[in-house]
Amino acid sequence: MQIAALTFNPIQENTYVIWDDTSECLIIDAGNASPHENAALDNFITEHGLHPVMAANTHGHFDHTLGVAHVKARYDVPFVVSFKDRFLLEGASASGSIFGVQVGTLPLGDIDLDTLPELQFGHTTLQVIATPGHTPGHVVFYEPESKSLLTGDTLFRESIGRTDLPGGDYSWIMRSIIDRILPLGDAVKIYPGHGPASDLGHETMYNPFIVEVLNDEVNYRQ
Repeated sequence: MQIAALTFNPIQENTYVIWDDTSECLIIDAGNASPHENAALDNFITEHGLHPVMAANTHGHFDHTLGVAHVKARYDVPFVVSFKDRFLLEGASASGSIFGVQVGTLPLGDIDLDTLPELQFGHTTLQVIATPGHTPGHVVFYEPESKSLLTGDTLFRESIGRTDLPGGDYSWIMRSIIDRILPLGDAVKIYPGHGPASDLGHETMYNPFIVEVLNDEVNYRQ
């Protein structure tokens, strides 16, 4: 499996294109927000001879969904997202205005990610792991063979996703990280929704939010 990150929109969101030797690909968290960014995504797909089969999202925040309408129209693919996050898609225009980003009407999702234990394309299977906390419906996507984890806005290099936005919960995001992500192992490489890649070994040692919990400085289960 190959992974490419294209950084889009004023929030500097990472849109991921992932594919295997069949040339089928998934577009994860399509954040392309302008004709120029749409062209950049389309050109990448064309230049690599890829065939998109799905637009899938880790969660429903506007900066991760700005390009979904374009992807659906251009490639005639379904949009897969947790329906727990539909309220975020419905309120995207108001959310975007807070950050000075104009957001139009967003697709609400064709398939509920909560009903799918995995996503498949080509010869590749991604495990869907629920990681609520940043949003109620947040998930991460894990490919065990390559030990690749697309973490969306749950886990960043040396940070975690915000929990002060509607639907956020600090206790839940830490449970998601400690109980569901870290057990995957130190060698797992993470590809977050913003910023550079990392690995779980690094995060266990240097992520201050994780370190304070592992050192019993914070009780995240309250």
